[in-house]
Amino acid sequence: MGVREDCGYIIGEAIRAVQPDAAVRRVLAERSFGPGRLVMIAVGKAAWSMARAAWDCLESRVDDGIVITKYGHSRGPIGPLRIREAGHPVPDGNTFAATREALTLTAGLREEDTVLFLLSGGGSALFEEPLVPPEELRDITEQLLSSGADIVAMNTIRKRLSAVKGGRFALHCAPARVCVIILSDIVGDPLDMIASGPVSPDSSTAAQARQAAERYGLRLSPRALALLDAETPKVLERVETHVTGSVRELCRAAARACEERGYRPMILTDSLTCEARQAGSFLAAIARCHQDSGESVAFLAGGETVVHLRGTGKGGRNQELALAAALGIDGLRDTAVFSLGSDGTDGPTDAAGGLVTGETAEALRALGADPLAALADNDSYHALERCGGLIRTGPTGTNVNDVAVVLIRR
Repeated sequence: MGVREDCGYIIGEAIRAVQPDAAVRRVLAERSFGPGRLVMIAVGKAAWSMARAAWDCLESRVDDGIVITKYGHSRGPIGPLRIREAGHPVPDGNTFAATREALTLTAGLREEDTVLFLLSGGGSALFEEPLVPPEELRDITEQLLSSGADIVAMNTIRKRLSAVKGGRFALHCAPARVCVIILSDIVGDPLDMIASGPVSPDSSTAAQARQAAERYGLRLSPRALALLDAETPKVLERVETHVTGSVRELCRAAARACEERGYRPMILTDSLTCEARQAGSFLAAIARCHQDSGESVAFLAGGETVVHLRGTGKGGRNQELALAAALGIDGLRDTAVFSLGSDGTDGPTDAAGGLVTGETAEALRALGADPLAALADNDSYHALERCGGLIRTGPTGTNVNDVAVVLIRR
């Protein structure tokens, strides 16, 4: 077996280790609910898997509920729960319709009732009742995605344009108790930023929202600008929160899989937040530095990079990282770099990420492609597709951020 086969094994084992099922069951095994109604709302890319695990634990105890996830991420019916798929990373009409269903299900609840809220990454796009016209919200989302803004800056703005973000959904559910189980997809697990914090007190301020809008040059209507100046809830009562997964666990799982394949792993960071191509160049430099190692070694970095769109190509942050790394490890033997999103999707593509070796850049040139030009055009998808460098897992059922791995086989 070679280094590419090792990559495949590590990817599979890491994803399996961070499935949310067991974690959701652990929380619910220690939690009892009162005599009132129990309504389940599951939102995010991992919503179906989380709801399935919760239903297995609670079944007939649940009075009603809805699952809102990304297109292609549901896997069939779950009891009487309503299953809805919607747009991501840009909300669409199905997003708004499904969110209104969730608001209807949780309207008029009493103090003895409970809302079980299962939340995972992707909820910012999948759970939305906009306070600006939908077409303007889509435009602002697309501006943010192409600006290079990190997830914290994006959510600081988006939560102020929404009737359900920034703690406002928890206010809607009052006086009922809200039990929240979160699968974190943001570095450091800031509760108010995961899916824009629909049931968490908001730590960001109106001033920070204004600063982010100015920094990224957003084009906003007078209505949107006025909403940025409105403060969000800073205190919420009768809300209990449990965080069940994070990128740290993903890195540890990948490191264990590296050990099983004979590599000595080192986790460099679980809070990578720079531009994707910079991260790729850095990891390639790590690979070059350790070429004389007398043993097989692995270097891991978890987090979420960003892409500043300068070209007109197709790709995602993990694919762009991998393509940048391919240039840096060009010609190195038995060396590979891969980067993938744990949810199985990377940008507006059908790939989870990219995998490159020391032969990738030369293979592209032999095919008549210029890897440097592809990187400049943000066209990592087509470049990696030509040389068999795309990672395709399909929807994984989890979402705990990204992991990038350097392998040097000796």
